[in-house]
Amino acid sequence: MRFLNPGRAITSEELARFITGSLSGFGKADEHVLVVIPDDTRTTPMPEVYSTICSELAPRVQRLTFLIALGTHPPMTEDELSRHLGANWQRPDVSVRQHDWQDPDGLQMLGSIETQEVEALSNGLLSEAVPVTINRLALEADRILIVNPVFPHEVVGFSGGHKYFFPGISGAEILDTSHWLGALITNPKVNGHKDTPVRVLIERAADMVPTPRQGLAFVMKGYEVVGSFFGDVCEAWSAAADLSGKTNIIWKDRPFHTVLSIAPAMYRELWTAGKCMYKSEPVVADDGKVIIYAPHLREISPTHGQWIRQVGYHTRDYFIAQWDKYAHVPRAILAHSTHVKGIGSYVDGIEHPRVEVVLATGISEEVCQQINLAYMDPDELDIRAYEGREDEGILVVPNAGEMLYRLSEGSVRSEGD
Repeated sequence: MRFLNPGRAITSEELARFITGSLSGFGKADEHVLVVIPDDTRTTPMPEVYSTICSELAPRVQRLTFLIALGTHPPMTEDELSRHLGANWQRPDVSVRQHDWQDPDGLQMLGSIETQEVEALSNGLLSEAVPVTINRLALEADRILIVNPVFPHEVVGFSGGHKYFFPGISGAEILDTSHWLGALITNPKVNGHKDTPVRVLIERAADMVPTPRQGLAFVMKGYEVVGSFFGDVCEAWSAAADLSGKTNIIWKDRPFHTVLSIAPAMYRELWTAGKCMYKSEPVVADDGKVIIYAPHLREISPTHGQWIRQVGYHTRDYFIAQWDKYAHVPRAILAHSTHVKGIGSYVDGIEHPRVEVVLATGISEEVCQQINLAYMDPDELDIRAYEGREDEGILVVPNAGEMLYRLSEGSVRSEGD
Protein backbone atom coordinates (compact mmCIF):
# COMPACT_ATOMS: atom_id res chain seq x y z
CA MET A 1 0.00 0.00 0.00
CA ARG A 2 1.16 3.52 -0.81
CA PHE A 3 0.21 6.40 1.44
CA LEU A 4 0.66 10.12 1.85
CA ASN A 5 0.07 11.20 5.43
CA PRO A 6 2.33 14.15 6.27
CA GLY A 7 0.47 15.32 9.37
CA ARG A 8 -0.70 18.51 7.63
CA ALA A 9 -2.82 19.59 4.69
CA ILE A 10 -1.68 18.04 1.39
CA THR A 11 -1.21 20.50 -1.46
CA SER A 12 -2.85 19.99 -4.85
CA GLU A 13 0.55 19.37 -6.41
CA GLU A 14 1.45 16.75 -3.80
CA LEU A 15 -1.87 15.00 -4.27
CA ALA A 16 -1.52 14.94 -8.06
CA ARG A 17 1.97 13.44 -7.77
CA PHE A 18 0.72 10.82 -5.32
CA ILE A 19 -2.16 9.78 -7.57
CA THR A 20 0.04 9.70 -10.66
CA GLY A 21 2.66 7.59 -8.91
CA SER A 22 0.04 5.23 -7.49
CA LEU A 23 -1.50 4.62 -10.91
CA SER A 24 1.79 4.09 -12.72
CA GLY A 25 1.18 0.34 -13.06
CA PHE A 26 -2.61 0.43 -13.05
CA GLY A 27 -4.46 -0.42 -16.27
CA LYS A 28 -3.35 -1.91 -19.58
CA ALA A 29 -3.80 -1.01 -23.22
CA ASP A 30 -6.51 -3.61 -23.84
CA GLU A 31 -8.47 -2.98 -20.61
CA HIS A 32 -11.70 -1.25 -19.74
CA VAL A 33 -11.10 0.54 -16.43
CA LEU A 34 -14.04 1.59 -14.29
CA VAL A 35 -13.52 4.33 -11.71
CA VAL A 36 -16.21 4.44 -9.03
CA ILE A 37 -16.46 7.91 -7.48
CA PRO A 38 -18.67 9.76 -4.95
CA ASP A 39 -21.31 12.30 -5.83
CA ASP A 40 -21.16 15.89 -4.59
CA THR A 41 -22.66 15.13 -1.16
CA ARG A 42 -19.20 14.07 0.02
CA THR A 43 -16.37 16.57 0.41
CA THR A 44 -13.55 15.53 -1.92
CA PRO A 45 -11.27 17.50 -4.27
CA MET A 46 -12.94 15.77 -7.21
CA PRO A 47 -11.96 18.25 -9.98
CA GLU A 48 -8.27 17.68 -9.23
CA VAL A 49 -8.70 13.95 -8.70
CA TYR A 50 -10.81 13.51 -11.83
CA SER A 51 -8.40 15.50 -13.99
CA THR A 52 -5.35 13.63 -12.71
CA ILE A 53 -6.92 10.19 -13.20
CA CYS A 54 -8.06 11.10 -16.71
CA SER A 55 -4.61 12.39 -17.66
CA GLU A 56 -2.92 9.29 -16.31
CA LEU A 57 -5.28 6.53 -17.47
CA ALA A 58 -7.15 7.75 -20.56
CA PRO A 59 -4.10 7.63 -22.88
CA ARG A 60 -3.08 4.22 -21.53
CA VAL A 61 -6.20 2.07 -21.42
CA GLN A 62 -8.65 1.01 -24.11
CA ARG A 63 -11.68 2.46 -22.33
CA LEU A 64 -12.09 4.65 -19.22
CA THR A 65 -15.46 4.99 -17.49
CA PHE A 66 -16.34 6.92 -14.35
CA LEU A 67 -19.39 5.69 -12.45
CA ILE A 68 -20.90 8.00 -9.83
CA ALA A 69 -21.96 5.92 -6.82
CA LEU A 70 -25.28 7.60 -6.16
CA GLY A 71 -26.83 4.89 -4.02
CA THR A 72 -30.42 6.17 -4.06
CA HIS A 73 -29.47 9.85 -4.39
CA PRO A 74 -31.02 11.68 -7.37
CA PRO A 75 -28.90 11.97 -10.53
CA MET A 76 -26.70 15.02 -10.80
CA THR A 77 -27.50 17.76 -13.30
CA GLU A 78 -25.09 19.06 -15.94
CA ASP A 79 -24.33 22.10 -13.78
CA GLU A 80 -23.75 19.95 -10.71
CA LEU A 81 -21.44 17.68 -12.69
CA SER A 82 -19.46 20.69 -13.88
CA ARG A 83 -18.98 21.90 -10.32
CA HIS A 84 -18.20 18.40 -9.07
CA LEU A 85 -15.79 17.23 -11.76
CA GLY A 86 -14.56 20.53 -13.16
CA ALA A 87 -15.71 22.74 -16.00
CA ASN A 88 -13.91 20.64 -18.63
CA TRP A 89 -15.14 17.25 -17.39
CA GLN A 90 -16.60 16.20 -20.75
CA ARG A 91 -13.87 14.50 -22.75
CA PRO A 92 -14.05 12.37 -25.91
CA ASP A 93 -11.85 9.67 -24.38
CA VAL A 94 -13.79 9.34 -21.09
CA SER A 95 -17.33 8.25 -20.26
CA VAL A 96 -19.16 9.45 -17.13
CA ARG A 97 -22.16 7.43 -15.96
CA GLN A 98 -24.47 7.74 -12.98
CA HIS A 99 -25.73 4.70 -11.09
CA ASP A 100 -29.46 3.99 -11.26
CA TRP A 101 -30.49 1.67 -8.43
CA GLN A 102 -33.99 1.22 -9.91
CA ASP A 103 -32.92 0.13 -13.41
CA PRO A 104 -33.15 -3.68 -13.55
CA ASP A 105 -31.39 -3.78 -16.91
CA GLY A 106 -28.40 -2.00 -15.39
CA LEU A 107 -28.01 -4.48 -12.52
CA GLN A 108 -26.54 -7.97 -12.35
CA MET A 109 -27.37 -10.59 -9.73
CA LEU A 110 -24.27 -11.95 -7.98
CA GLY A 111 -25.95 -14.40 -5.61
CA SER A 112 -27.29 -14.32 -2.08
CA ILE A 113 -25.94 -14.14 1.43
CA GLU A 114 -27.88 -16.95 3.05
CA THR A 115 -30.05 -16.69 6.14
CA GLN A 116 -27.74 -18.53 8.51
CA GLU A 117 -24.81 -16.29 7.61
CA VAL A 118 -26.88 -13.13 7.96
CA GLU A 119 -28.03 -14.28 11.41
CA ALA A 120 -24.43 -14.85 12.47
CA LEU A 121 -22.97 -11.59 11.19
CA SER A 122 -25.90 -9.52 12.52
CA ASN A 123 -25.70 -11.16 15.95
CA GLY A 124 -29.23 -12.42 15.52
CA LEU A 125 -30.79 -9.04 14.66
CA LEU A 126 -31.78 -10.24 11.18
CA SER A 127 -32.84 -13.65 9.93
CA GLU A 128 -33.17 -13.53 6.16
CA ALA A 129 -31.32 -14.19 2.93
CA VAL A 130 -30.02 -11.10 1.12
CA PRO A 131 -29.91 -11.03 -2.69
CA VAL A 132 -26.83 -9.18 -3.91
CA THR A 133 -26.98 -7.14 -7.11
CA ILE A 134 -24.50 -4.65 -8.56
CA ASN A 135 -24.23 -2.29 -11.50
CA ARG A 136 -23.32 -4.34 -14.60
CA LEU A 137 -20.38 -2.06 -15.34
CA ALA A 138 -18.57 -3.49 -12.33
CA LEU A 139 -18.63 -6.90 -13.99
CA GLU A 140 -18.05 -5.74 -17.56
CA ALA A 141 -14.89 -3.80 -16.66
CA ASP A 142 -11.47 -5.46 -16.56
CA ARG A 143 -10.33 -3.44 -13.56
CA ILE A 144 -11.90 -1.09 -11.03
CA LEU A 145 -10.57 1.86 -9.04
CA ILE A 146 -12.70 2.94 -6.08
CA VAL A 147 -12.14 6.61 -5.20
CA ASN A 148 -13.49 7.13 -1.70
CA PRO A 149 -13.38 9.75 1.02
CA VAL A 150 -13.64 8.15 4.48
CA PHE A 151 -15.81 9.76 7.17
CA PRO A 152 -17.62 8.52 10.27
CA HIS A 153 -20.92 7.09 9.05
CA GLU A 154 -24.25 6.33 10.70
CA VAL A 155 -25.00 3.07 8.87
CA VAL A 156 -21.66 1.34 8.48
CA GLY A 157 -19.34 3.04 11.02
CA PHE A 158 -16.95 4.65 8.55
CA SER A 159 -17.80 5.33 4.92
CA GLY A 160 -15.62 4.40 1.99
CA GLY A 161 -14.09 1.19 0.68
CA HIS A 162 -16.54 -1.37 -0.58
CA LYS A 163 -19.43 0.77 0.64
CA TYR A 164 -19.01 2.34 -2.79
CA PHE A 165 -20.18 -1.01 -4.17
CA PHE A 166 -22.86 -1.71 -1.57
CA PRO A 167 -25.00 0.37 -1.56
CA GLY A 168 -23.14 2.85 -3.81
CA ILE A 169 -23.74 0.95 -7.06
CA SER A 170 -26.05 -1.83 -5.89
CA GLY A 171 -29.73 -2.68 -6.09
CA ALA A 172 -32.36 -2.18 -3.42
CA GLU A 173 -32.13 -5.44 -1.48
CA ILE A 174 -28.72 -5.08 0.14
CA LEU A 175 -29.29 -1.34 0.44
CA ASP A 176 -32.41 -1.94 2.53
CA THR A 177 -30.81 -4.68 4.61
CA SER A 178 -27.61 -2.80 5.39
CA HIS A 179 -29.41 0.40 6.36
CA TRP A 180 -31.97 -1.36 8.54
CA LEU A 181 -29.27 -3.38 10.28
CA GLY A 182 -27.46 -0.14 11.11
CA ALA A 183 -30.70 1.35 12.41
CA LEU A 184 -31.38 -1.69 14.60
CA ILE A 185 -27.95 -1.30 16.20
CA THR A 186 -28.59 2.51 16.41
CA ASN A 187 -26.54 5.46 15.25
CA PRO A 188 -24.65 6.12 18.54
CA LYS A 189 -23.40 2.53 18.58
CA VAL A 190 -22.37 2.50 14.90
CA ASN A 191 -21.20 5.97 13.92
CA GLY A 192 -17.43 6.27 14.12
CA HIS A 193 -16.90 2.60 15.02
CA LYS A 194 -14.62 0.84 12.57
CA ASP A 195 -15.69 -2.78 13.00
CA THR A 196 -19.45 -3.15 12.67
CA PRO A 197 -21.84 -5.91 11.53
CA VAL A 198 -22.83 -3.72 8.58
CA ARG A 199 -19.22 -3.53 7.42
CA VAL A 200 -19.02 -7.32 7.66
CA LEU A 201 -22.16 -7.62 5.52
CA ILE A 202 -20.74 -5.26 2.90
CA GLU A 203 -17.41 -7.07 2.73
CA ARG A 204 -19.21 -10.41 2.39
CA ALA A 205 -21.10 -9.03 -0.60
CA ALA A 206 -17.89 -7.58 -2.05
CA ASP A 207 -16.34 -11.04 -2.00
CA MET A 208 -18.84 -11.97 -4.71
CA VAL A 209 -17.46 -9.38 -7.15
CA PRO A 210 -14.76 -11.08 -9.28
CA THR A 211 -13.35 -7.94 -10.93
CA PRO A 212 -9.84 -6.96 -9.74
CA ARG A 213 -9.84 -3.58 -8.01
CA GLN A 214 -7.88 -1.19 -5.90
CA GLY A 215 -8.84 1.70 -3.70
CA LEU A 216 -7.79 5.34 -3.56
CA ALA A 217 -8.99 6.57 -0.16
CA PHE A 218 -8.89 10.12 1.17
CA VAL A 219 -9.22 11.65 4.60
CA MET A 220 -10.50 15.20 4.69
CA LYS A 221 -10.28 17.85 7.38
CA GLY A 222 -12.84 20.37 6.27
CA TYR A 223 -11.99 21.06 2.65
CA GLU A 224 -8.36 19.95 2.92
CA VAL A 225 -6.93 16.52 2.20
CA VAL A 226 -4.82 15.34 5.13
CA GLY A 227 -4.25 11.73 4.07
CA SER A 228 -4.37 9.58 0.95
CA PHE A 229 -4.00 5.81 0.69
CA PHE A 230 -3.74 3.58 -2.37
CA GLY A 231 -3.75 -0.19 -2.67
CA ASP A 232 -5.94 -3.12 -1.76
CA VAL A 233 -9.43 -1.69 -1.18
CA CYS A 234 -9.78 -3.01 2.36
CA GLU A 235 -6.24 -2.08 3.40
CA ALA A 236 -6.49 1.46 2.00
CA TRP A 237 -9.91 1.92 3.64
CA SER A 238 -8.69 0.57 6.98
CA ALA A 239 -5.73 2.95 7.12
CA ALA A 240 -7.95 5.85 6.08
CA ALA A 241 -10.56 4.94 8.71
CA ASP A 242 -7.89 4.98 11.41
CA LEU A 243 -6.81 8.47 10.37
CA SER A 244 -10.41 9.64 9.96
CA GLY A 245 -11.15 8.50 13.49
CA LYS A 246 -8.39 10.82 14.72
CA THR A 247 -9.31 13.65 12.37
CA ASN A 248 -13.09 13.66 11.99
CA ILE A 249 -14.27 12.93 15.53
CA ILE A 250 -14.55 15.88 17.92
CA TRP A 251 -14.64 15.00 21.60
CA LYS A 252 -16.61 17.09 24.07
CA ASP A 253 -16.40 16.97 27.87
CA ARG A 254 -20.07 17.75 28.43
CA PRO A 255 -23.45 17.23 26.75
CA PHE A 256 -25.41 20.14 25.27
CA HIS A 257 -29.08 20.92 25.69
CA THR A 258 -29.13 22.68 22.29
CA VAL A 259 -27.14 21.95 19.17
CA LEU A 260 -27.42 24.21 16.13
CA SER A 261 -26.27 22.15 13.15
CA ILE A 262 -25.72 24.33 10.09
CA ALA A 263 -26.09 22.28 6.92
CA PRO A 264 -23.75 23.00 4.00
CA ALA A 265 -25.18 23.72 0.56
CA MET A 266 -24.15 20.27 -0.71
CA TYR A 267 -27.09 18.80 1.23
CA ARG A 268 -29.98 19.67 -1.05
CA GLU A 269 -32.55 17.40 0.61
CA LEU A 270 -33.36 16.26 4.13
CA TRP A 271 -32.33 12.74 3.11
CA THR A 272 -28.69 13.89 3.19
CA ALA A 273 -29.03 16.85 5.57
CA GLY A 274 -30.13 14.34 8.20
CA LYS A 275 -26.40 13.86 8.77
CA CYS A 276 -26.55 17.10 10.75
CA MET A 277 -28.50 15.11 13.35
CA TYR A 278 -26.59 11.84 13.03
CA LYS A 279 -23.22 13.42 13.69
CA SER A 280 -24.32 15.50 16.70
CA GLU A 281 -26.74 13.13 18.45
CA PRO A 282 -24.10 11.59 20.77
CA VAL A 283 -23.41 14.94 22.50
CA VAL A 284 -27.01 16.06 22.94
CA ALA A 285 -28.29 15.87 26.51
CA ASP A 286 -31.39 13.85 27.32
CA ASP A 287 -34.46 15.94 26.43
CA GLY A 288 -32.23 18.31 24.46
CA LYS A 289 -32.74 19.41 20.89
CA VAL A 290 -30.96 19.56 17.57
CA ILE A 291 -31.83 22.40 15.20
CA ILE A 292 -31.01 21.63 11.57
CA TYR A 293 -30.49 25.04 9.98
CA ALA A 294 -30.68 24.93 6.18
CA PRO A 295 -32.70 27.77 4.62
CA HIS A 296 -31.73 26.49 1.16
CA LEU A 297 -33.30 23.07 1.75
CA ARG A 298 -36.86 22.81 0.43
CA GLU A 299 -37.64 19.13 0.06
CA ILE A 300 -37.44 15.90 2.01
CA SER A 301 -36.21 13.79 -0.89
CA PRO A 302 -37.07 13.76 -4.60
CA THR A 303 -36.59 10.00 -4.54
CA HIS A 304 -38.13 8.98 -1.21
CA GLY A 305 -40.22 11.97 -0.19
CA GLN A 306 -43.57 10.28 -0.78
CA TRP A 307 -42.65 7.41 1.54
CA ILE A 308 -41.36 9.75 4.24
CA ARG A 309 -44.55 11.80 4.13
CA GLN A 310 -46.51 8.60 4.73
CA VAL A 311 -44.29 7.21 7.47
CA GLY A 312 -42.92 10.30 9.19
CA TYR A 313 -39.89 10.37 11.46
CA HIS A 314 -39.91 7.99 14.42
CA THR A 315 -37.62 6.07 16.74
CA ARG A 316 -36.54 2.51 16.03
CA ASP A 317 -38.71 1.12 18.81
CA TYR A 318 -41.81 2.79 17.36
CA PHE A 319 -41.44 0.72 14.18
CA ILE A 320 -40.43 -2.51 15.89
CA ALA A 321 -43.48 -2.40 18.17
CA GLN A 322 -45.77 -1.95 15.16
CA TRP A 323 -43.95 -4.06 12.60
CA ASP A 324 -47.10 -5.46 11.00
CA LYS A 325 -48.07 -1.89 10.11
CA TYR A 326 -44.68 -0.93 8.63
CA ALA A 327 -43.26 -4.19 7.25
CA HIS A 328 -44.22 -3.18 3.68
CA VAL A 329 -42.16 0.03 3.82
CA PRO A 330 -38.68 -0.14 2.26
CA ARG A 331 -36.32 -0.53 5.19
CA ALA A 332 -33.92 2.13 3.98
CA ILE A 333 -36.82 4.55 4.50
CA LEU A 334 -37.38 3.30 8.04
CA ALA A 335 -33.65 3.47 8.75
CA HIS A 336 -33.43 7.08 7.58
CA SER A 337 -36.48 7.90 9.67
CA THR A 338 -34.98 6.47 12.86
CA HIS A 339 -31.59 8.05 12.27
CA VAL A 340 -33.06 11.53 11.93
CA LYS A 341 -35.44 11.10 14.87
CA GLY A 342 -32.74 9.57 17.08
CA ILE A 343 -32.90 6.88 19.72
CA GLY A 344 -35.80 6.62 22.13
CA SER A 345 -38.52 4.29 23.37
CA TYR A 346 -42.11 3.30 22.65
CA VAL A 347 -44.03 2.28 25.75
CA ASP A 348 -47.78 1.71 26.12
CA GLY A 349 -48.44 3.25 22.73
CA ILE A 350 -46.49 6.43 23.47
CA GLU A 351 -43.25 7.35 21.71
CA HIS A 352 -40.50 8.95 23.80
CA PRO A 353 -37.68 10.33 21.59
CA ARG A 354 -34.56 11.17 23.56
CA VAL A 355 -33.96 14.32 21.50
CA GLU A 356 -36.22 16.86 19.83
CA VAL A 357 -35.33 17.51 16.18
CA VAL A 358 -36.22 20.96 14.82
CA LEU A 359 -36.11 21.93 11.14
CA ALA A 360 -35.20 25.53 10.39
CA THR A 361 -35.31 24.99 6.64
CA GLY A 362 -37.37 25.83 3.58
CA ILE A 363 -39.70 22.93 4.45
CA SER A 364 -43.00 24.34 5.66
CA GLU A 365 -44.42 24.11 9.15
CA GLU A 366 -47.33 22.07 7.78
CA VAL A 367 -44.99 19.47 6.29
CA CYS A 368 -42.88 19.37 9.47
CA GLN A 369 -46.00 18.55 11.45
CA GLN A 370 -46.95 15.90 8.91
CA ILE A 371 -43.57 14.16 9.18
CA ASN A 372 -43.37 14.44 12.99
CA LEU A 373 -40.53 16.96 13.30
CA ALA A 374 -40.59 20.36 14.99
CA TYR A 375 -40.51 23.57 12.95
CA MET A 376 -38.65 26.86 13.30
CA ASP A 377 -38.79 29.78 10.89
CA PRO A 378 -35.24 30.04 9.49
CA ASP A 379 -35.71 33.76 8.91
CA GLU A 380 -36.16 34.26 12.64
CA LEU A 381 -33.07 32.29 13.65
CA ASP A 382 -30.03 34.43 14.45
CA ILE A 383 -26.92 32.26 14.42
CA ARG A 384 -25.03 34.87 16.42
CA ALA A 385 -27.42 34.38 19.33
CA TYR A 386 -26.18 30.78 19.66
CA GLU A 387 -22.45 31.31 19.14
CA GLY A 388 -19.93 31.37 21.96
CA ARG A 389 -22.25 29.76 24.49
CA GLU A 390 -20.83 26.27 24.97
CA ASP A 391 -20.47 26.94 28.70
CA GLU A 392 -24.24 27.45 28.75
CA GLY A 393 -24.89 24.13 27.00
CA ILE A 394 -25.32 25.46 23.46
CA LEU A 395 -23.17 24.08 20.63
CA VAL A 396 -22.97 25.54 17.12
CA VAL A 397 -21.74 23.15 14.40
CA PRO A 398 -20.77 24.89 11.13
CA ASN A 399 -20.71 22.82 7.93
CA ALA A 400 -22.35 19.99 9.84
CA GLY A 401 -22.64 16.45 8.57
CA GLU A 402 -19.11 15.09 8.24
CA MET A 403 -17.50 15.70 11.63
CA LEU A 404 -18.79 13.37 14.34
CA TYR A 405 -19.26 14.76 17.85
CA ARG A 406 -18.79 12.43 20.79
CA LEU A 407 -18.60 12.69 24.55
CA SER A 408 -15.23 12.09 26.20
CA GLU A 409 -14.87 9.14 28.53
CA GLY A 410 -16.41 9.91 31.89
CA SER A 411 -18.94 12.38 30.51
CA VAL A 412 -22.52 11.69 31.55
CA ARG A 413 -25.23 11.29 28.93
CA SER A 414 -27.48 8.31 28.28
CA GLU A 415 -26.70 6.29 25.17
CA GLY A 416 -29.39 3.76 25.90
CA ASP A 417 -31.45 2.31 23.11
